[in-house]
Amino acid sequence: MLLVELTLAALTLGGLYALIAMGLTLQYGVARIMNLSHGEFMIGAAFLAYWLVSAQGLHPLLALCIALPIGFALQWLVYQTLLMPLVRRAPSPAALEVDSILATFGMLFIVQGIALVIFGGGYFSYDYLSMPVHVMGTAVAANRLLAAGFAIVIGLVVYVVLVRSRWGTAMRAMAGAPRFAHLVGINPRSMAAFAFALGGALVAAAGVLVSMFLPFSASMGVTFTMKALVIVIMGGVGNLMGCLLAALLLGIVETLVTRFIDPGLTLAATFAIFLLVLLLRPQGLFGRVGR
Repeated sequence: MLLVELTLAALTLGGLYALIAMGLTLQYGVARIMNLSHGEFMIGAAFLAYWLVSAQGLHPLLALCIALPIGFALQWLVYQTLLMPLVRRAPSPAALEVDSILATFGMLFIVQGIALVIFGGGYFSYDYLSMPVHVMGTAVAANRLLAAGFAIVIGLVVYVVLVRSRWGTAMRAMAGAPRFAHLVGINPRSMAAFAFALGGALVAAAGVLVSMFLPFSASMGVTFTMKALVIVIMGGVGNLMGCLLAALLLGIVETLVTRFIDPGLTLAATFAIFLLVLLLRPQGLFGRVGR
């Protein structure tokens, strides 16, 4: 029974982390934007779900359907208005990465500040499927199972589309060789804007799913951004399968630390693994040298 409990907990964490990190790896891998405000938009989606469910009486899954296009449109707008001027003036991809880090670092505090003014620093949650269900003799909260299921399904659908479709091939080509993308008919700026917006939709979905079972606050976004960065680097930048596997690995590690050592050490364990990867395999656990 303990094995079932640990497996379900690891899948829940890993599925949500994968969804958050896939959004970030798309934004960085294709658009070359290291978005340090990624987690703030996830928390923004969680607050949107809270408002839709608590004040408007909508079903959380309907809130998920509403948050996805809003997350896409909002991030597309951010890319076009804030980041496109940086793209136009950047003399090289390296310069764009530095500029985008500084710009999104500032955006982190703007989004977080707005959320703190509106909602304050307290924790928020709403009641949804909090009753336990029994899986192979182990009691698990139904909302956690539902969130994990949706996270895994959404992540796998995006992965399959990116790997199997012609459109996904174009996006991966853009990620692998952006300088030559225009030679095969790809509009680099349109593709980058689309990838950035798709990353926003994924992180919005993650925010709604997190709000179903976890109390959240306006200042929690930084933690999720840092974990997404760790997963992206562990999985190999731009490597979607590596991202999924690294997220699952992080979910397993955090579950084991919480269960057998101390819940307060999960973040320390996360960054201990991160430091080891940086020292021993800087291209990531699933990345390739020279990419």
